[in-house]
Amino acid sequence: MKTVKTFPLNLSQPAQRALANAGITSLEQCAKMGEAALAKLHGMGPNALAKTREAMKEKGLSFTTAG
Repeated sequence: MKTVKTFPLNLSQPAQRALANAGITSLEQCAKMGEAALAKLHGMGPNALAKTREAMKEKGLSFTTAG
């Protein structure tokens, strides 16, 4: 299984697999998907969401209101 390598975060293996299985390879894709939809992915828990949110913030990104 290929894990997501483009994220500047230390995500757990389950979170990396969840993103990879959903075809998500960038923070921009996370932003477009929306936090609610991302949270529904098996393996994306509160810690992974917080790390993703922080990494997005550092890049000037934020979650869409849809999702």
